[in-house]
Amino acid sequence: MNIAIIGAGLAGLTAAYELRKLSADTELKVDVYEATDRVGGKLHTVAFEAGPTDMGAEAFMARRQDAVDFFTELGLADSLVEPSGLRSLVWVDGEARALPTGGVMGIPSSSEPVRHLVSAETAERIDAEASREGFAWDIGGDVNVGALVRERYGDEVADTIVSSLLGGVYSCTADDLGVRATVPQLAEELDRLAGEGDGTVHLSTAVANLERSRREMPTGQGAVFKTFRDGYQELYEALAERSGADIYIDAFISGIERDGDGYRLTGGEATVYDRVIIAVPAPTAALLLKNVAPEAAQALKTVKLANSAVVGMRFATDEGLPQNSGVLVANGAQDVHAKAFTFSSRKWPHLAERGGALVRASFGRFGDSVAFAASEDDLVDWALDDLETITGFDGRAAGLEEIYVQRWLGGLPRFDEGHLATVAEVRRLLHDEPKAAGVSVTGAWAGGVGVPAVIADARATAAAVNSPAQ
Repeated sequence: MNIAIIGAGLAGLTAAYELRKLSADTELKVDVYEATDRVGGKLHTVAFEAGPTDMGAEAFMARRQDAVDFFTELGLADSLVEPSGLRSLVWVDGEARALPTGGVMGIPSSSEPVRHLVSAETAERIDAEASREGFAWDIGGDVNVGALVRERYGDEVADTIVSSLLGGVYSCTADDLGVRATVPQLAEELDRLAGEGDGTVHLSTAVANLERSRREMPTGQGAVFKTFRDGYQELYEALAERSGADIYIDAFISGIERDGDGYRLTGGEATVYDRVIIAVPAPTAALLLKNVAPEAAQALKTVKLANSAVVGMRFATDEGLPQNSGVLVANGAQDVHAKAFTFSSRKWPHLAERGGALVRASFGRFGDSVAFAASEDDLVDWALDDLETITGFDGRAAGLEEIYVQRWLGGLPRFDEGHLATVAEVRRLLHDEPKAAGVSVTGAWAGGVGVPAVIADARATAAAVNSPAQ
């Protein structure tokens, strides 16, 4: 069997590896096409003089045992390292304050952990939420995070806390995202509450229940997040090598055409493929599907992307850098350009061992033009200026030894309240279109944000392709 995979990011490489592992076909041929000059996609480890440094994703949810088991299967278990456990800060009203603990993605169950970030009026509103009339919740549906938090708790919580946390993960504000699409555990608890009562629910009750369930979890679960000692290159290079696939870089595929019972790729090898897996961002996937599944392509065009940029900086000394893992910037802050800083050498002990300081500055949220419009010099100057404004750490005086600027144009899909329905519709239309019987899709837009989610979706896609029913 001949299988083509378009995209050599995490999803594409995982699918290639899984196909090789699952297939009993000794003649299986897997070709992976990558339009850029490197594999890894949104995972990108660069070669700083002090050691490999991630300029894309830098951690994964270690409580996802399926991901940890997968890394162990790849022989990477000994490469996994834990963070220091230092707390983060949030920049609000010209001051760096402690990021609250508890809650769910910044959504609190009471005012106690967030009183230092909001007004007395907002604190009272949070505490009174459970005594107000509940709101209607459609079981299985989704609503806008920002709209929900603003209605129940007020603007301060949405802008100062929730958008700060979600912005660091999704490059979007709370107003751009859906509850079920981004905070699924909260949506599931609201489902449960709505099903037990009259269909109305309270936000604070749902969050409090989730907090209680976390406290009741068995101890000894280990760190919530982990990463790879030598960066994510360990993962994507292992997948590329062990997949046994022929990987073509700088290979831009512009279309998929039906050829008898198979498919040919415009820009690919002169091969008729029995199956095609599309593992690229949603807009690119829409273009590739237009000939074999035009309705699915049209539906996919509604998925929008957020742009962002990362400035990695290595300094000769860390003297004066706060003993925190990083700082998030409240939505709407006018005194800085950055949306977040990660103090990588504080957050990760294995990076601290290298000496000096390693800091990452992040820019860009959905709808703004910072990531593609700002010059490299501006991004670096803003990173240094904002770092000093927020922490007092003068990076120029500390000795700026290395800089790397990474632009992520279309780095993440906008997981709005309609996103999950769109994904389901795209997959239904693909399933129902005879011309697309051998075409599958995977990737962050389809499986969800985060390394474990992308891996799980890619593995499931490969398993379906390998199934005799396909």
